[in-house]
Amino acid sequence: MEEALKRAKVLVEALPYIQKFSGKTVVAKLGGKAMGEKLSRDVAQDIVLMRYVGIKPVVIHGGGEAISSLMKRLGIKPRFIEGNRVTDQETMDVVEMVLVGKINKRIVSMLNQCGGRAVGLEGRDGQLIVAKKRQDKPLGLVGEVEEVNSSYVQILQKEGFIPVIAPVGADRKGVALNINADIMAAEVASALKAEKLIFVTDVEGILEDPSSGKTPISTITLKQIGDMLAKGMIEKGMVPKVEGCQKALEGGVNKVHIISGKLSHSLLLEIFTDEGIGTEIIR
Repeated sequence: MEEALKRAKVLVEALPYIQKFSGKTVVAKLGGKAMGEKLSRDVAQDIVLMRYVGIKPVVIHGGGEAISSLMKRLGIKPRFIEGNRVTDQETMDVVEMVLVGKINKRIVSMLNQCGGRAVGLEGRDGQLIVAKKRQDKPLGLVGEVEEVNSSYVQILQKEGFIPVIAPVGADRKGVALNINADIMAAEVASALKAEKLIFVTDVEGILEDPSSGKTPISTITLKQIGDMLAKGMIEKGMVPKVEGCQKALEGGVNKVHIISGKLSHSLLLEIFTDEGIGTEIIR
């Protein structure tokens, strides 16, 4: 009976959050450990549960490690400039193979196994993501988002589907472009006027002092993260995530979160509990 009462209290605690977010869009960007075999099932269950209680989840995923791994197996040396993958045509072929042909389908399959109705997409489907080549660095076939045709995603949401989007776009001539998944998640969340954008990643959140390994900052404002970026306190792979946070909030997303995918059911803990986890970024 005591265990049953604990479960009842959990459900009661979740009720106001279900009421608040029902009918709203939540974009989850999955990367790192969140896509591992064990934890991906926990994440999938969280996303399917969100759909069943009336939240409209949209999934964006990365896959950088898997791309580099396959490139090495094929004898292609990965190259980066300031953390950005240099993408020639040979590399682009691998990017599409891994992101669209493997990871996207695995996430879709996992969501469907957990009782969801997931549909895999990439930027060229229905001209979902119109992009242009980045000109600030010599990165080759790397794009930045020009336009998100969100009506395609909204039709799927209306019919109860969970869109799962690979970060590949195309320019107006149909040339495929590799797009940073964090930035793409921010662009999609902004276009959908999402209630939340949640980055599920390898780290627990934004640390006040990354070298110390202390617990993450619970809540931080746009101005504060801007100051941290300017001072070089945010480095490496966290930079595009934080830039994605800025872009999303400036684009109309209500709140952005960075949470760890190493913790089981981290999405549910963030959305449906009073304490939450990770770092919440607000305007």
